[in-house]
Amino acid sequence: MYVRSNLRWHIIWKYAWKGVVAFTLYSLLVCLIYGPIGFHSLSIPWQPVATLGTAVAFYIGFKNNGSYDRFWEARQIWGGIVNYSRTWSMQALEFVTSVVDGPGVDAPAASRAELSLRHRRLVYRQIAWCNALRLHLRRQNDQWDQQVGPFLDPAESVEMQRKQNPPVHLLRQQAADLRVLREERGLLNDFQHVNMMTSIEQFNNLQGGCERIKNTPFPRQYAFFSFVFVWLFAALLPLGLIGEFEKMGPDHIWLTVPFSVLVSWVFNTIEIVGHISENPFENEMNDVPMTAICRNIEIDLREMLGETHLPPKLSPVDDILY
Repeated sequence: MYVRSNLRWHIIWKYAWKGVVAFTLYSLLVCLIYGPIGFHSLSIPWQPVATLGTAVAFYIGFKNNGSYDRFWEARQIWGGIVNYSRTWSMQALEFVTSVVDGPGVDAPAASRAELSLRHRRLVYRQIAWCNALRLHLRRQNDQWDQQVGPFLDPAESVEMQRKQNPPVHLLRQQAADLRVLREERGLLNDFQHVNMMTSIEQFNNLQGGCERIKNTPFPRQYAFFSFVFVWLFAALLPLGLIGEFEKMGPDHIWLTVPFSVLVSWVFNTIEIVGHISENPFENEMNDVPMTAICRNIEIDLREMLGETHLPPKLSPVDDILY
């Protein structure tokens, strides 16, 4: 996610230079054919071009709204992951505390060391789930050992890494641990167990929301025709402008070049903005900063465990927070 209030010029040029070069060469060609060569039939009335420009503006505006909605939904989902991760840790620390009195409960009291171990396992597995989901969405499973493995038991880490969808199986393991805590250790009553299972259900729903966005590309009919219409408008623009500038004098036809390039660049930039916002989980400049969010979750949850040696929050790299 780009965090600077204004874009640096090298970023603007990165996305603009190909279009600017193409528009400039094309406009110069139109002016050359119309002026020195004298082929005036190239000019077309300005009114149809202006009408087309209005239609294209509406169309790419509609497409960009759809692209931004995908990004914002993704950001809301990860905001939910942050909130429910904190809730899960609070439940793990406050519910799993001592023997639960109730019908059918016949288990020895848990020692302080056992409780501490179970707290750590439940909380650390949640941190592992957040990072595993991030890697799963970005197709970066080669980073598992550095990003997920440290939060799991070695055997569990190896087992989960073999799965097609590791985050799902991490949630399944959390549910299995809750069953043991309730049925075998007597450390959860039914009410507490239901509440913590509800949190797991929410994690599953949030993961499903991420996968829906990831696995459902932006409708190609909107994205493709947006590109086509912008470039069609850019192709007709100098043909409509050149006759208008000629009315100011024969030498003014060359003003077609800067003005057509400027207008075409604006339309093309709007189209590019929508295009680069379509997929918010690709680890690009404008994506959801999942790495930074996962680090913030790790800090919050480990601090709840009472740990003091915590990693620092991630800072932007070249104005980009990943």
